[in-house]
Amino acid sequence: MDPQAKFRLPLFPLPVVLFPTASMPLHVFEPRYRRMVARCLEGDRCFGLLHHDADRQGPFLCEEGRVGCVARIEEFEPLPDGRSILTVRGLERFHIEDGIESEEPFYEALVAPYVDGEAGEGVELRRARALALLREVLQKLGEEPDRLATLDTTSELSFPLVRAVQAEAGWLQGFLEVRDEEARLELLEQIFLAVLNR
Repeated sequence: MDPQAKFRLPLFPLPVVLFPTASMPLHVFEPRYRRMVARCLEGDRCFGLLHHDADRQGPFLCEEGRVGCVARIEEFEPLPDGRSILTVRGLERFHIEDGIESEEPFYEALVAPYVDGEAGEGVELRRARALALLREVLQKLGEEPDRLATLDTTSELSFPLVRAVQAEAGWLQGFLEVRDEEARLELLEQIFLAVLNR
């Protein structure tokens, strides 16, 4: 992906964090986001999900630099009263370059890919260690680690692994914004080791 490529994206601010490769159910009820979903379904089915907690942060603003994840609508279930249930899957991360004023009732922005720097030579070993630690954690908690069987150390692993972590949204957003796979894996290792050492 060209990190310099810019594209227009509708935005859906919510008090949750979506990661690349993760799926998430969403309940859409506000009229402006119903409209956004209808537009997405007419096009590439994608919008940008951004963490925003209106109770803590106040009104949403399209501030330059904010980081989110492109969400692709995989399932759409309309409800009789106009609301809908979506299942979305996280694609790549993005950051806001500039807000866009349009006639649409929902937010839109000019965004660009938010990508990591070059991975170090030891990243595969770090992935293997983090994966092994998570297996130990799941076994300690009496859960089956079979769901990790499809994961391997030859591709980005921190985002699939973080889905096992229950943390507050601010921490998860910070994790999403880290632009280094090894640094993200180190954060995960610290959490997994803390659980194992309890």
